[in-house]
Amino acid sequence: MSDAVTTLDVDALERYFAKALPSLAGPLSADKFGGGQSNPTFLLSSGKRRWVLRRQPPGKLLKSAHAVDREFRVMQALAETEVPVPRVLHLCEDPAVIGSLFYVMDFVEGRIFWRPALQELPREERGAIFDAMNRALAALHGVDPAAVGLADFGRPGNYFARQLSRWSEQYRLSETEKRPDMDRLIAWLEQTLPADDGRVAIVHGDYRLDNMIFAPDSPRILAIIDWELSTLGHPFADLAYQCMQWRLPDEGVFRGLGDLDRRAHGLPSEEDYVAAYCRRLGVGALPHWTFYLAFSYFRMAAILQGVLKRALDGNASNPERGLKMGEAVPLLVRMAVELVDEKG
Repeated sequence: MSDAVTTLDVDALERYFAKALPSLAGPLSADKFGGGQSNPTFLLSSGKRRWVLRRQPPGKLLKSAHAVDREFRVMQALAETEVPVPRVLHLCEDPAVIGSLFYVMDFVEGRIFWRPALQELPREERGAIFDAMNRALAALHGVDPAAVGLADFGRPGNYFARQLSRWSEQYRLSETEKRPDMDRLIAWLEQTLPADDGRVAIVHGDYRLDNMIFAPDSPRILAIIDWELSTLGHPFADLAYQCMQWRLPDEGVFRGLGDLDRRAHGLPSEEDYVAAYCRRLGVGALPHWTFYLAFSYFRMAAILQGVLKRALDGNASNPERGLKMGEAVPLLVRMAVELVDEKG
């Protein structure tokens, strides 16, 4: 694995910041965060001051992947909305500085919950965390992209058709073995693709609990992070993706709710969560829910297949975890096929 995945050229950064971002000038230290499989992320420190740097990984990258410039742009655009995002400070588009594109944002101090069952919280506090997630998702999908300068943040046309084409191609480019169930799933999605209903919103693309930083003493979300997959798309894709996470088991690389009795644990049911979202956005029942969920499984499987390929190629952010995440691809595909067989 390249050292550039796990280390930064701090001397080069100090020289660059002295000219491009004087507020960060001074002796720096850099420590890599352990999470994340796509864009290596580092904590920058100078005395008591702290920031976060996210960069593209080194090596050959798949087309449109690792778009740190898009992450920077969407967070900058959302800064004055009700959507909580970190304050972004600087985007460097010159790969010569440290070997790839990168951006810097404020470090946000708060709580990150890694498991949606929220076992570390009292039962009576758990529902408020989920309600905060729901409120923030509705707020994001309620933002007018044109009003915040993101009218061109995604291509026009059927979002699911575009995404299905993109991730099918990405999957094929990173395929390491033939999976007949994946071929069957892709064929079903192509045949069942809903007509474009005209809904367009800013979608996060990886909307889940551990991509949020909560206040230390309340359920308030201070920042939603990891916007690499954000684009203009169909809002129900984000909702289905989150609900898919809740259906996954709490084992292996997944931190799902599986067969957990949510009400007994103070958590909303999937139906209640979806209903609250619909109330906040003023929409009725969601058609094509099986398609949205199956698509979410497919897309996650394609993403993890890419992680596996990078791990095998030696340029993953965390190669050992990358290999383990790749092992989850068959489970995702199987769950999607079972869902289609049951509901489709």
